Amino acid sequence: MLVIVAPGQGAQTPGFLAPWLEDRTFASRLEWLSTVAGLDLADLGTHADAETIRDTQVAQPLLVATGLVAALELFPHPADAFARIGAVAGHSVGELAAAAGARVITAEQAMVLVRERGRAMAAASAATPTGMTAVLGGDREEVLATLDKHGLTPANDNGPGQVVAAGTLEQLQALADEPPAKARLIPLSVAGAFHTEHMAPAVGHLGTLARSVSTHDARTAVISNKDGQVVHDGRDVLARIVGQIANPVRWDLCMETMLDLGVTGLLEMPPAGTLTGIAKRAMKGVETFALKTPDQLDDARAFVEKHGEASQIETTPTWRMVVSPAKGTFHVSDEAVGAELLAPGTPIGEVANRGDHTRVLAPHGGQVVEWLVEDGDLVSPGQPLLRLHPEGVS
Repeated sequence: MLVIVAPGQGAQTPGFLAPWLEDRTFASRLEWLSTVAGLDLADLGTHADAETIRDTQVAQPLLVATGLVAALELFPHPADAFARIGAVAGHSVGELAAAAGARVITAEQAMVLVRERGRAMAAASAATPTGMTAVLGGDREEVLATLDKHGLTPANDNGPGQVVAAGTLEQLQALADEPPAKARLIPLSVAGAFHTEHMAPAVGHLGTLARSVSTHDARTAVISNKDGQVVHDGRDVLARIVGQIANPVRWDLCMETMLDLGVTGLLEMPPAGTLTGIAKRAMKGVETFALKTPDQLDDARAFVEKHGEASQIETTPTWRMVVSPAKGTFHVSDEAVGAELLAPGTPIGEVANRGDHTRVLAPHGGQVVEWLVEDGDLVSPGQPLLRLHPEGVS
């Protein structure tokens, strides 16, 4: 099974777009998204220095646009992708690229949202001097306890031995003066404490805009940074992306879900390397492909053919489906037992796994057409549970 992932801020390097822009189609598509973003992304991705593209307002649109246009290079006929991709995920701002790739939102909507996301996060960063530091190695519990002691947030949990601390510069200095045992600290070149309470103003701004964005249910499984769960409902996908601006990125849980899904191949969109590097350490036995330059496209397509397998999710204009958010045992709710019609938001059951109980709702509601599982069945992330037919649709 194949998972496509999109990197987050920090993956960009000066000049990384130069080889891609030799293709006229790529260049014209990027120009269109540049117009939406209000930035000359071609110039920024070829001539700008590291400091310029480090700017949150620049880096985020640059990364999302690159991922979206490169996806069209990899899959010239986009509809074909859904027969090959088992799941998608993005790290931080990469979630917007993943959502557009899964057809939850359009590319243009993604670019407007990332433009405003970058601006709002830059403004929030300017309000208080904050930053981020990678903590590599050390005992996990000791690392987390040390961060808590200094009032820092584990803003990115990227798997064994890699946690990113975020907070004020004073808090980060305290961490540097008293680091966890056997841990190495690397200050990151970012503008602020992303994925912490310091970004709350940006959440409010983007949340207001998101209410006017029309969404569609995902065409393939979307793995959420919030908790690693598979999300199908388009409104929920977007709401999670907005909320994640001020909450930690749990990439460790995303990788656990990929393994639960049975992933055999992970392909990272450009500018690639960061997420494949993490996967090599944390997802033993999973083959990875870092798509960095267009001369790799033929090899990337061969990688897709080798690992490609469609997601369990299928969508049509009138049939709605409720899918499992996680691995575990499914239990039908009292409200759903024997029901012929479910109101929007009705709990249909829960998925129990290792003491955790995840409630499953029917976000759209509708007439019950077919139960695809029974009470007590073991289910996997993204597995269809129930088919519904929207009310009023013939």
